[in-house]
Amino acid sequence: MKRQNQSMILEFILVGFSSLGDLQILLFFIFLLVYLTTLTANATIMTVIRLDRTLHTPMYFFLFILSCSETCYTLVIIPKMLTNLLSTDKTISFSDCAAQLYFFVGLACTNCFLIAVMGYDRYVAICNPLNYMLIVSRSTCVQLVLASAFCGFTISVVVNILVFSLPFCASNRINHFFCDISPVIKLGCTDTNMKEMVIFFLSVLVLLVPFVLIFISYVFIVSTILKISSVEGQRKAFATCISHLTVVIVHYGCASFIYLRPTSLYSSDKDRLVAVTYTVITPMLNPLVYTLRNKEVKTALMKVLNRYSFPKSMK
Repeated sequence: MKRQNQSMILEFILVGFSSLGDLQILLFFIFLLVYLTTLTANATIMTVIRLDRTLHTPMYFFLFILSCSETCYTLVIIPKMLTNLLSTDKTISFSDCAAQLYFFVGLACTNCFLIAVMGYDRYVAICNPLNYMLIVSRSTCVQLVLASAFCGFTISVVVNILVFSLPFCASNRINHFFCDISPVIKLGCTDTNMKEMVIFFLSVLVLLVPFVLIFISYVFIVSTILKISSVEGQRKAFATCISHLTVVIVHYGCASFIYLRPTSLYSSDKDRLVAVTYTVITPMLNPLVYTLRNKEVKTALMKVLNRYSFPKSMK
């Protein structure tokens, strides 16, 4: 009978924010506004980078790819979450849950590696400017992006196999608003310690290793900047890094809080709040940070707006 119960689960229920009752309607409009802002901001950044030739550099190529990846990342999570906030039927099929986890983990890992690549780009630009275009060539940029995506989705395949090869018990209620690793793996009937250790090791590989490499890069970057004789030169050098550093702190900080710890420490309410941060808020902050704190992007945006605001015949 137990064996039969384990094999009968064909769908899960995403509990999400059900305990909030009518407040879910308010959350729907808040999250919808944030989501539309995220899509608009990322679309704006990608359009400006595409149209303004002054931004056709490795730094903005990586930013273009990151914006594209984060747009896909939000598409995996937020539309389903918005639907569930207004619906009484909060089910998700077994296959859809597996697909959501696969694309979520794959894109999240890819973003982590991309942010590390952007740190390497800043290191070469500041510490070895004379050979910058030679080291970070167009082909190298494409190879780094493809390597990031390959590693990210390879890790996602491993995680999916580990999670969904589990026999699941009679309970199919996922205490989260999407199919994340910890809430799903907690539904397993067998001992999951070995699987959790492998997932923890992969989390260290994805989060801690890139963060340490970024930290080392910035040690060299700061050391090089401090050797610049002019204060204006130092200010400009720091300005090119501050946006990236802000994204690094927010992105790796939130993700590390959730994934660099045992599943046994999973706390549904607190972790759900943190998950909102890295699935809803952070994807909106990233393009805004790069737009509001980046003079080159703001200048290019104004040029594009001026170019396409009025018909040529009216100029």
